[in-house]
Amino acid sequence: MTKREFIIKDTHRGLYYEDGVLEQLLGAGRYELPLPKPGRTFNPFARKPNAEIVLVDMRARDLTIKGQEILTSDKVAIRVSILVQFSVIDAKAAVHAVENYEDRLYSDVQLAARRSLAAMALEEILTNRTRLSEDILQDVKESAITYGVSIGRADVKDLVFPGNLQEIMNRVLAAERTSQAQLVEARTKAEVQRIEAQTKSESQQMQAQADAESARLLAESKVEASRLAVEAETKALAERSASAEAYTRHPALLRLEELATLRELARNANARIYLDFDRKVNPKENE
Repeated sequence: MTKREFIIKDTHRGLYYEDGVLEQLLGAGRYELPLPKPGRTFNPFARKPNAEIVLVDMRARDLTIKGQEILTSDKVAIRVSILVQFSVIDAKAAVHAVENYEDRLYSDVQLAARRSLAAMALEEILTNRTRLSEDILQDVKESAITYGVSIGRADVKDLVFPGNLQEIMNRVLAAERTSQAQLVEARTKAEVQRIEAQTKSESQQMQAQADAESARLLAESKVEASRLAVEAETKALAERSASAEAYTRHPALLRLEELATLRELARNANARIYLDFDRKVNPKENE
C-alpha cells in the first residue's frame, strides 16, 4: 500500500488528528500518514486510523472592516473603515476556540469601533483619530489572545461623513485656514512693529546718550577755558603787581617806561600829547 506523504511549509503549522482526536502539533517538514505514536508497536494487522492534518497559516495578515455606519455621541452618522494587522500565535486555539478566527476578529473589531465611536463627539473624532485606533486596539487585543490571535495594530483607514456635513466641514476647514493665515499675518505685522519700535527706541536712546556726551564735553571745555582764562588773568595780575612793586622800589624804572612810551608815540605822526599846565604849584615844593 502506498504511504501518504504530507509537507508542511515553514510559514504554517499542522494539527494532526487521528479519528478526529488531536494527537500532535506539527512544525515544518515532510510527514508520512498515519504518523506512528511515540512508544507504540507497529501492528500490520491493526486497523489504520483515519488521519488528517489541518494547516494553520502563521503569517501576518491584514483584515479590512469596510464601511461601518456608526452614530457618534452627538448623533452624527459616519461610515468608518478599519485596517487590522494580525497573526496567529497559537494554532490550536485558533482552530479549537472559535469556529472561524478571522470572522470572530472581524466581529470583535466592528463592535469595538461602535463602542468607541458612540463615546466620542464628532469634533473629537476629527481632531483625534489616533484615540479611536487606540481604543479599538485596547478593546480587542486581550480577547483575541483567547483564540490564538495577536493584533499588531488597528488603524482607522477612512472616515466618510454625510454630504451636507462634508460641505460644512470643508467650509469650516477653509475658514480655519483663512483664520490661521490672518493670525500669522497679524503676528508678523506685530513683530515687525515691535522690532521697528525697539529700533527707534534704541536709536533715540543712542542719540540722547550722544547729546549728553556732547553737552558734557562742551561743559568740560567751557570749564577748562574759564580755568585757563582765570589762570592767565591771575598770572597777568601777578606780573602787574610785581611790576608795580618794582616801580615803587625803583622810580627810575617808571621814568624809563614813560620815555619808552614817548619814543613810540613820536614815531606816530597822528599821535597827540596833552600836557596839563593848570596844575597849581605848591610853594613849599619850591623851597
